[in-house]
Amino acid sequence: MVRPKVGIIGNSYLINDDYPAHAGGTMNSEAVADVSGCMPLLIPSDPRFLSVEELLETFDGFLLTGGRPNVHPNEYGESATEAHGAFDRARDAITLPLVRACVERGQPFLGICRGFQEVNVAMGGTLYPEIRDLPGRMNHRMPPDGTLEEKFAMRHTVSLTEGGVFHQLFGAPEVMTNSLHGQGIKTPGARIVIDGTAPDSTPEAIYVKDAPGFTLAVQWHPEWDAANDPVSRPLFTAFGDAVRDWASGRRSLPAGGDRQIA
Repeated sequence: MVRPKVGIIGNSYLINDDYPAHAGGTMNSEAVADVSGCMPLLIPSDPRFLSVEELLETFDGFLLTGGRPNVHPNEYGESATEAHGAFDRARDAITLPLVRACVERGQPFLGICRGFQEVNVAMGGTLYPEIRDLPGRMNHRMPPDGTLEEKFAMRHTVSLTEGGVFHQLFGAPEVMTNSLHGQGIKTPGARIVIDGTAPDSTPEAIYVKDAPGFTLAVQWHPEWDAANDPVSRPLFTAFGDAVRDWASGRRSLPAGGDRQIA
């Protein structure tokens, strides 16, 4: 039986500073295939090549990955500054309307790092360009040097809302996570529930209130060692279950039928 298909949002890169490419981290595919139990397929996130409507009909769920470029501040009504870093306007044009469409349809997605920020912006929220510059905040960026193990090492705790969605998923009120981000939520978007925070109050876990489907997003990188990490594994397992539920509903529709969300 063909596994449900998860579209992994790709990022634009220049190979050797010259050759344009779309790419995605291997660990994202590993987490989707090995833990979620779904087929990982990379999406070239550019509206020149595909539309949101095509993506919704092609995939059963979406992984909104991390990436070096940030969401352009024009998307939340602010002007770009040097602190905002690099941008990928083509990805903005795909992911932001994709998030809104998935929320409305109940189609599952899992947001990671930049994907976490995309979910907030798509729902009308704003971002801080550099949270380490804010009074009382930690430096959440990854170490500039060292091995991958050192860069993705556990860095801080995340405190979860008692009895909330993430508390129930992880079975604990507090978890340890890695930290590899520079930006963070400034104001939460409409219906965005902040369900977990770092020790400095930086939002780390969110979902969309009253959405008919899976809308979880985290600021850390759970794709690292997802098969073994006690926090990553239940997150990707739950995402895979949601994708299978969506795929089963899609397969059970009569020819030409539309999926109805209660």
